[in-house]
Amino acid sequence: MKKHYLLFVCLFFGSLSLLHSQITGTVKDEDGTPLPGASVVKKGTQVGTTTDFDGNFTIDAVIGDRLIVSYIGFEPKEFLINSTILTITLVSGVELSEVIITGSRNPNRTATESTVPVDVIDVKELANVSPQVNLNQILNYVAPSFTSNTQTISDGTDHIDPASLRGLGPDQVLVLINGKRRHTSSLVNVNGTFGRGSVGTDLNAIPAAAIQRIEVLRDGAAAQYGSDAIAGVINIILNRSVNELTLTTTTGANFSKNANDQTGGSDGATTNVAGSYGISMGERGGFLNLSGDFDVRQDYSRMKEWEGDVFNLYNTVERFARADGADLSLLLDNDVTDVLQYANAAGIDTQGATTKADLQPILSGDNTTAELAARGLERSDFNMRVGQSALRGGRFFANFSLPLDDNGTEVYSFAGLSSRTGNSAGFYRLPNQSRTYTPAYFNGFLPEINSNIKDQSVSLGIKGMIGDWNVDLSNTYGKNSFLYVIGNTYNASLQNASPTIFDAGGFSFSQNTTNLDISKFYDDVFNGLNVAFGSEYRLENYAIVAGEEASYAQYTANGEVVRLASQQPAVDFFDASRPGGSQVFPGFAPSNALDRGRSSVAGYLDLEADFSDAFLASFATRYENYSDFGSTINFKLSARVKATENLNLRGAVNTGFRAPSLHQLNFNSTSTIFDNLGNPQEVGTFANDSKAATLLGIPSLKEETSQSISLGLTSKIPSANLTVTVDGYFVKINDRVVYTGQFSGPGTGTELDNLLRQANATAASFFANAIDTESKGLDLVVTHDAFLSDTWRLKSVLAGTLSKTKKVGDINASDVLRDAGLIDTYFPEDSRVYLEEAVPRTKVNLSNTFLSDKFVIFLRNVYFGEVTEATTTIANQQVFGTKIVTDLSLGYKATENLTLTIGANNLLDVYPDRAEDAFGNRSSGRFDWSRRAQQFGIGGRFLFARLSLSLK
Repeated sequence: MKKHYLLFVCLFFGSLSLLHSQITGTVKDEDGTPLPGASVVKKGTQVGTTTDFDGNFTIDAVIGDRLIVSYIGFEPKEFLINSTILTITLVSGVELSEVIITGSRNPNRTATESTVPVDVIDVKELANVSPQVNLNQILNYVAPSFTSNTQTISDGTDHIDPASLRGLGPDQVLVLINGKRRHTSSLVNVNGTFGRGSVGTDLNAIPAAAIQRIEVLRDGAAAQYGSDAIAGVINIILNRSVNELTLTTTTGANFSKNANDQTGGSDGATTNVAGSYGISMGERGGFLNLSGDFDVRQDYSRMKEWEGDVFNLYNTVERFARADGADLSLLLDNDVTDVLQYANAAGIDTQGATTKADLQPILSGDNTTAELAARGLERSDFNMRVGQSALRGGRFFANFSLPLDDNGTEVYSFAGLSSRTGNSAGFYRLPNQSRTYTPAYFNGFLPEINSNIKDQSVSLGIKGMIGDWNVDLSNTYGKNSFLYVIGNTYNASLQNASPTIFDAGGFSFSQNTTNLDISKFYDDVFNGLNVAFGSEYRLENYAIVAGEEASYAQYTANGEVVRLASQQPAVDFFDASRPGGSQVFPGFAPSNALDRGRSSVAGYLDLEADFSDAFLASFATRYENYSDFGSTINFKLSARVKATENLNLRGAVNTGFRAPSLHQLNFNSTSTIFDNLGNPQEVGTFANDSKAATLLGIPSLKEETSQSISLGLTSKIPSANLTVTVDGYFVKINDRVVYTGQFSGPGTGTELDNLLRQANATAASFFANAIDTESKGLDLVVTHDAFLSDTWRLKSVLAGTLSKTKKVGDINASDVLRDAGLIDTYFPEDSRVYLEEAVPRTKVNLSNTFLSDKFVIFLRNVYFGEVTEATTTIANQQVFGTKIVTDLSLGYKATENLTLTIGANNLLDVYPDRAEDAFGNRSSGRFDWSRRAQQFGIGGRFLFARLSLSLK
């Protein structure tokens, strides 16, 4: 490890060289407002500085030298020094007066001068050099506090990647677009992944081509923005460029030693085509920017071969019967004459058996080796698809602004459409299992989940001045829907009558948010006072749509739907009940279908004052009332002290909350979940107001509440063009919502047994406010900009996060659960690991970008901390060690308009540690790498090529 850190230090600090400074000047915007924190560098040297609060700077230079001046949101400018006192005006690229810096409603606030940590990520730049093309993965590799990975064998979560900030849940970070609340996905994660039980935002529904930059607020902000902003806020700023056409094509694949089920070669090919074009509107700087992309991603698998049983002796009998042209379904009746006939033909010793009961223990014996040889099959023919789902989709976004007068009145809008289809697979259904109807699938089958995910959103607003006040009125609507079609599968209880493709239904979530925001900046109060207040009215709707009957029902041998305890489902030869519903994902029944809504109303007050040049403080409070659980009020107090000209100290304390989502309140279904041994369990998810919840003493859901504190510093070394930010934080969350373990009925005909049977389930799970947690951590960001020569520039960023989350106190369980001894089921051990140890708690990112007129060389090393296997058996909790993943790309500007880029993600083909047999988690060869603990995925080396065209 010391070598790795030495590498980081050498790469980063090898470019530093400290010089002195002397010419004076002021940097302003087009309106003459000073720009504090602007970067001023003497071209071709490492001599540089940043402007102070009044936009002033001093630098060592002489008349005739050239300065490079840059500032977030403005176009960089090269300036010829023609005097010892300069005034430099920058032209807006993305006007900060129109895009509020996240975490502050003061239009003059910059990231380095803010009271809380805000990362500003230039997505347009990353899109040119980074191997990643979707938003989740771009952020995963550039923002250490952000975590997202592609999941495998986890139903719908294979198609929408869960993401988190600071190690908290996917539903504890708020996403904004242009400062407006983004709707969440309709998917709730209930399978074995990090974030189980949570509902996140589908960032991959937003094309990277539509984004100018992303601001990541790493601090609680519920008092400013409302529910969900416990971990922080991600604000996506859309493109505003005009008179420029950009087209990008990226193609690549995994070239890895473990590709194609660990045989090597290439797999997982991906192609992305993206474009953006903007046109000017009117004569006052209006614009319409249109952006979109289309991509195709092939699946890949990393399973070598199935090591368990495949065939029994009854399957051998079937093989002989099939060769004789017999109807295999007739072997299942109680007349065993035909079974004995083919058993004798196969040379099976039937030991004088004359009845099915006599034959059952004999024919259940394993015969895998002989049967594989007889059928000309290999163990790898029974592999699952352990890796990446296949996806195909398109995304489109529009961003519009039209100033109506010279006083700042402006109509604006942005909208998005996204549609994608996915294909993933579940556990292979083997021919020796009761869930496989072998007359239809002689060698078993690999069931597939086909998703159809649609997302649409539109926001419309008008803003301007009423007197001296800035007023912004807007309405934002968004909807996400997720429908399932289950293919290459079977309802085993329907036997010969079953289809192989099922409409399993799905769900949708919609949200409409109306905002009124009013603010005014008083430059004559203290050194500046910003007053902001406003209100919000939000409507939400969650719906579950039922699938076709065969997708969810269990049937008797006569084809009748099982509705009563007295009815017996169809059975296999060994009298084991055949499960109902479509294998891998049982559909939603009419009893699951629902359409629920709620509303909330909120009001906020936000004050921010520069009491002096050295002291800034802000206060925010927000009241919110939900129609389904009541009211909450939250506060935030933050401050920044300018200890020296180049050193700021900052801190914040706040309270927050997260309302339980409509999904968590209402989701109910039956799904196939595999236990620690790889055995399938039909688990019913019941709502908290259900009879099953009452029987087990599961309380009604309520909001999560939080208290947090953060302390940090920002430091600039102007002579070295170096900026350092360090921030520590502590977050306590009470009544955190989790997805419980699986409660089973006693099997004695109790009311719970009957409820499970009606749901076609063997166990029940719920959403519950089961635990309290504490999270603490430290974030570090170091940036450096060096001009190595007249033609070469080096931009370096070292960013890291160290975090820890743990459950604290007793589990919040009812007396009913305690008296029944079910605490460990209410919050099981694997849920603790998912919460505390299933994603890296340490992540360090070192990025170096070398730029010249013709070339861009991008080098990035990301250090991923250790993770732990999430299993209820403590002895099986293998710890997977730390890894470093290296990305490298080379871009060549062939002409003024054309750039070619080649490169690699995971250049050295690094994989997480393999699952070891001693821990018992390989599930007979299914998982050579953990599916429950993710660091950076199991794709291996990804090589890509990119063609970028820019026409102005």
